[in-house]
Amino acid sequence: MFKKILIANRGEIACRVIQTARKMGILTVAVYSEADCDSLHVELADEGVCIGPAASKESYLVIDKIIAACKQTGAEAVHPGYGFLSENQEFSRRLEEEGIIFIGPKHYSVGQMGDKIASKKLANEAKVNTIPGYADAIDTAEQAVEIAKGIGYPVMIKASAGGGGKGLRVAFDDKECFEGFTSCRNEAKTAFGDDRILIEKYVLEPRHIEIQVLGDAHGNTVYLHERECSIQRRHQKVIEEAPSPFLDPATRKAMGEQAVALAKAVNYQSAGTVEFVVGADKSFYFLEMNTRLQVEHPVTEMITGLDLVEQMIRVAAGEKLAFKQEDLKINGWAMECRINAEDPFRGFLPSTGRLVKFQPPVAVEGQVRVDTGVYDGGEISMYYDSMIAKLIVHGATREQAISRMRGALNAFVIRGISSNIPFQSALMQHPRFHSGNFNTGFIAEEYPKGFDASMVPHDDPALLISVAAFVHRRYIDRAAKVSGQLAGHERKVGDDWVVLRDGEQHLVNATPVTGGYLIAYKGEKYEIVSNWRLGQPIMHGTCNGEEFTLQLERRGIRYRLFHWGAQVDLTVLTAHAAALLALMPEKAPPDLSKFLLSPMPGLLREVSVKEGQEVKAGEKLAVIEAMKMENILKADQDCKVRKLVAKSGESLSVDQVIIEFE
Repeated sequence: MFKKILIANRGEIACRVIQTARKMGILTVAVYSEADCDSLHVELADEGVCIGPAASKESYLVIDKIIAACKQTGAEAVHPGYGFLSENQEFSRRLEEEGIIFIGPKHYSVGQMGDKIASKKLANEAKVNTIPGYADAIDTAEQAVEIAKGIGYPVMIKASAGGGGKGLRVAFDDKECFEGFTSCRNEAKTAFGDDRILIEKYVLEPRHIEIQVLGDAHGNTVYLHERECSIQRRHQKVIEEAPSPFLDPATRKAMGEQAVALAKAVNYQSAGTVEFVVGADKSFYFLEMNTRLQVEHPVTEMITGLDLVEQMIRVAAGEKLAFKQEDLKINGWAMECRINAEDPFRGFLPSTGRLVKFQPPVAVEGQVRVDTGVYDGGEISMYYDSMIAKLIVHGATREQAISRMRGALNAFVIRGISSNIPFQSALMQHPRFHSGNFNTGFIAEEYPKGFDASMVPHDDPALLISVAAFVHRRYIDRAAKVSGQLAGHERKVGDDWVVLRDGEQHLVNATPVTGGYLIAYKGEKYEIVSNWRLGQPIMHGTCNGEEFTLQLERRGIRYRLFHWGAQVDLTVLTAHAAALLALMPEKAPPDLSKFLLSPMPGLLREVSVKEGQEVKAGEKLAVIEAMKMENILKADQDCKVRKLVAKSGESLSVDQVIIEFE
């Protein structure tokens, strides 16, 4: 077994590998960019080596720097994590030449299966069902359009070296194909250093189901069942679960055996994932093979009891698999939510900056798990992907797993930046998600015009009203106890209050009871009992004996409550104060219609117009790059450019003016 390994990655997955290595008694080396010098993975590792500037292409993607760090520290092996160099054939080959063990498949397996074009040809040769398409690299956007016409729309345009939803578009006509090819190529070159693109038929109403495989150097290969990954937004996975609510045992077995056959065809030695697109009739087609550890590997670990990172390390060290296919049973149900730094109420635009508060839910062995690479007070950088953490739960049934996930999301505190927790909570409550009757088009179909606060269902508004009254009464009761009050003129606290929500007045009565307050509202009684203390961001308690968990934050005279993904601002006042507040004039928001504002922090890659230019609605105005994704800003209406305020290559902050119109 290795004495020391280097992790050629950052963030959550680097911390995850360090955790297992420590359990196995293996020393770890972290590599980091200048932007990551204070990152959690650097703190957790036994040693750290700085490998360059913030940009990935100058640090995490430079093979020579990784090899030099191995030699400097005496690391015997390298775990690549996911992304960066994890599926780079040249990287694994160079390590082998230097006598350093690559904790992953052999370079020839990476080359054959990590390349989407080569893997599709190999799958055809192995008589694995594949989707119709053009399996050679495409040189121009014009050629891409002609190929797409031949295959028939819709088509999927994707980077050969791609992954994680980057370098991938679906086109329904020639225009979308032309633009999609150009964007995919640019994203692929930036993210992977490889701009080859392929096109294939897009299967309508598909499910994305993947099979986890594991092989050793002694000819043993098994499948660890499936993961359901159909809940996606812009081709990036949002929620993953294991097993799939769609598969029956016969289909599961057929897919698993086909995945194993494919892995054996390339002498696959490590953990890998064979992805399938599955039709409504349970027909399945090979999509691609990821020759690395997947982001969503924890759900497989939860239902099998195996540590996949440990298995990868043991296989790389030459050990045999300690189990056979018949030993691998499915235990219960697991789900994972990817908690990303993005604002679901602003079109999921990236959100970067300081984590003013980061308090994940309490981990419970076998029930709730949090994998993360950040910490309270840390920073979310614009240079890397948007993942803050992975929230994983396990239950005996799918219903129990969903219930645990809802509770864990309620208790996940993130302040300072926006996160997609409200969106995840809404999905967890969606009837169609509960039914298991969904496909990869679920989010686009259910939220065709985007996502807003009104789409976060909250079927118990009385709970929020009652909690606001409870919290305010607790603040007031403490204030009333301040010492030094003039005798006979002490603060008297009444029981009648007005709770304001969205301009509506809700009359409540709050009287003290043991451990809390009894709230009378609309003829009903709500006994709120909690040991919550002033200033705590999480409130655990009971309402009429039923347990609840929610987040709250005091913002001036308002209380902001977070529950089941809903964010509600409530103000609690006396009747007299509420009457006076109603007389206050409202400040009109400024007119920003004559400006193009940056919707996110990022790098201004391109300004597509000139001063004095007439612009039609829908035309491209600018391109902003953030978290390895290109974001195209288009004109909402016909207009004329008056002034270009920002220049190409400039770093932008949120709401910074880019263009001024006449």
